Formats: sequence, C-alpha cells, structure tokens
Amino acid sequence: MSTPINSAPPAEVSLREAFWYWFKLGFISFGGPAGQIALMHADLVEKRRWISERRFLHALNFCMLLPGPEATQLAVYIGWLMHRTRGGIIAGVLFVLPSLFILIALGWIYLSFGNQPVVAGILYGIKPAVVAIVLAAAFRIGSRTLKNNWLRGIAVLAFAAIALLHLPFPLIVLAAGLSGWIGGRVRPELFRLGGSHASTATASVPALIDDDTPTPEHARFSPARLALTGGVGIGLALSSWVAIALLSGADSTLAQIGWFFTKAAMLTFGGAYAVLPYVYQGAVEHYQWLTAVQMIDGLALGETTPGPLIMIVAFVGFVGGWTKEIFGAQHLLAAGVIAAFVATWFTFLPSFIFILAGGPLVESTRDNIRLTAPLTAISAAVVGVIISLAVFFADHVFRLQEGLARWDWIAMAITLAACIALLHYKTGPIKLLIACAFAGLMVSFFA
Repeated sequence: MSTPINSAPPAEVSLREAFWYWFKLGFISFGGPAGQIALMHADLVEKRRWISERRFLHALNFCMLLPGPEATQLAVYIGWLMHRTRGGIIAGVLFVLPSLFILIALGWIYLSFGNQPVVAGILYGIKPAVVAIVLAAAFRIGSRTLKNNWLRGIAVLAFAAIALLHLPFPLIVLAAGLSGWIGGRVRPELFRLGGSHASTATASVPALIDDDTPTPEHARFSPARLALTGGVGIGLALSSWVAIALLSGADSTLAQIGWFFTKAAMLTFGGAYAVLPYVYQGAVEHYQWLTAVQMIDGLALGETTPGPLIMIVAFVGFVGGWTKEIFGAQHLLAAGVIAAFVATWFTFLPSFIFILAGGPLVESTRDNIRLTAPLTAISAAVVGVIISLAVFFADHVFRLQEGLARWDWIAMAITLAACIALLHYKTGPIKLLIACAFAGLMVSFFA
C-alpha cells in the first residue's frame, strides 16, 4: 500500500527559521553553482516545500540571465520573495559570509606558512570530488530542465558552442534567448516550465509559495519602486567607492580593487569560470596583486570551500592587500582582511541590486509564456555550459602533463567513485569531500 501524500501546504516560515536555514546553507554549499542550486532545490522544493518547482525554475532562469553568481542571486530572490528586502539581504549575506571568512583564514595560512605536503594531499583528493559534484548536479538539473528534444538540442548546441567553438557566453545566452522567443510563439508548449515530465514528488503536493499563490504586495511591479531600489543600490556603490578614494586615494590599491571588481561583477555571465581570464589578466598581469601560481592556488582553495566559486575574489583581494602592504609592513593581516572585504563588497553588491530591483518585474511575467520561453531556453543552454565547465575542470585534474601520454588514473577513479556515491547512494557533499580528502592523503602518503 502506498503512503498517503500530504496535501496540506507547509506552515508559514518565520524570518528566524529562514535565517537559520540560510546560515546552515552557507556552510554546506559545496560543488559550485550547479551543486548549490541542486542543494537548494532538494531542500526548498522537495523537502521543505517553501516554493514550487515551477516558481523555483522561473527564478533560476532569471538569475541565469544576469551577470553575477547565479546561486547567490537565487538565494537572494527566494529570501526576498518570502520575507521582503530584509529576507533577501539575509539570504545573500549568509550565503557568502562563511566562505569569505574561510578564505581569509586560508589566505593567512597560505601566505604565512606556505604549502605543506598535508594540504597538497587533501587538495589532491578533493579536486576529483569537485568534478563529480558538478557532473552529478548538472545531471540533476538537466533531468528537470530538459523536458523535450528541443531543449536537449539547445543544451547540446550550447555545449558545442563554448567547448568546441569557444564562443563567448553572452553570445550563447543571446542565441538561446532568441530561440526561446521564437519558440514561444511557434511552439509554446515546448517551453513551458514544469512540463509533462515534472517530478511527481513536487507536482503532487502543494508548496508554501505554489504555482497559483498570489504575488505578495512587495513583489508586485512598480516603476517607482524599481527606480527607488535601483537608486539606493547605485548610491551605495558610488558612496562606498568615493569614501575609499577619499581615505586612501583614487589611485590606491583599495580603490583599484573596488573599481576592478565592480567591472568584473558585470562580466560574470556563466559563472566564475567565464570571468576568471579577466580577473587573471587584471589581478596578475596589470595590477600584480598576486602571482600566477598564487592565482591557481586560490582557485583550488575556492573549489574546496563552501559558497560561490567567484569568492576567489576574496582570496585575490586578501593577497593583494597583503603583498602591497597597504597599511604598512607591520599590519599585513589587517591589510589583507580589509582588501578581501572590499573585493567581496563590490563583487556582490550588483547581484543584490539586480534581484531586489528586478524581482517584481520577473514575478509579473510568470504567466506570460512569450516572456518566460526565452528564460526556459537560456536555462537549457546553461545546462550545456555547466557540463562543458565540468569537462574543462576534469581535463586539468586528470591530465598529468600536456598531450595524451599520461593521465591520472587514480584521480579518475576517485571521480568515478564519487559520482556513484552521489547519484546512486545519495551521499551528502560534506561526507563525500571528507572521504575524498582522506583518500587523497593516503595516496600522497604512499606515493
């Protein structure tokens, strides 16, 4: 006999309860944006039922379209939809803060004590696990998003465009959005969110914010509210940069960090990997805040900590403030900490502005298939891009040297075992990373 399905919607969620959820999420959100989005879907859609599948995907598609870290923006969006502006700010800040403090601590250890064999062994085991986490999350997201052959074809074309043709991600987004715009008019049934193969687990039970839940007052579009929210956000960005420039000089390292990462935040279409070449060019080659080796090590640290991968900007800022000795040789730690906070502030502030100002406009398009179809197509394209990023990272983890002569079969075995653990045994990311880190230590010990 089947278990009866609970047809009652969940109870109202208090701001305090939401606070502790976002606080916990900030410490367990491993696996990059794909893993973080999958984790939020499992928690908020399937387990807690705070939001329905269709509204979750609608918000996700909007965040995919924006520059900036989409997983962070999705957390801000859901927090804002549930508890107004303060809920969005709480969700976004708590999603970022743990990784900021962890990377500051790791940056201090890295610069103070250098590389240690134990750390190298841990990283050796964790890197293949991260490949598995991204691949497994891409599989889960693709199984929910790619509802028909048209959307699967868009994902395949997006993969080929970025992996084989090396086309820029904004161009892929534009092409996918155009195909969705056309498809929404020619074959609208192919671009409906939560299509015929939607998960029965989420389609058969109501959510707190369900498909037919009326849009709350604070989420209704108003030109005046859009102008006010956008103006406040832009004012914060300008006033904070001007304050830094007045205190330390417009040509100071802190002012340069603020302006550089503001520009970088506007270029992060497709996640952190899409903007890393720009960050490398500016931070390493132009400003010389850190070396190429330090940049690569920072990326490895970013891959192994919770939170968005773009948080590598905190490491870049920390190392830049430290090496430039912005407060003098006796205050290197303070210089690194302040520079890390400045880099993080100017990188993530645009994301908060986009969501808090543009959220009501997005909510007003939920029932308009002609407006949602482009976002659905973009979501399908991003699945292909995520897979290409996993392949790109796997190539760097598995290849021992240039060419096809040597491959790291042990790293491949760790990734395969991690994929089986994630997809078949539903192992949590923290347990998986601990196990793989231990495996890496054993391999390095006996090598």
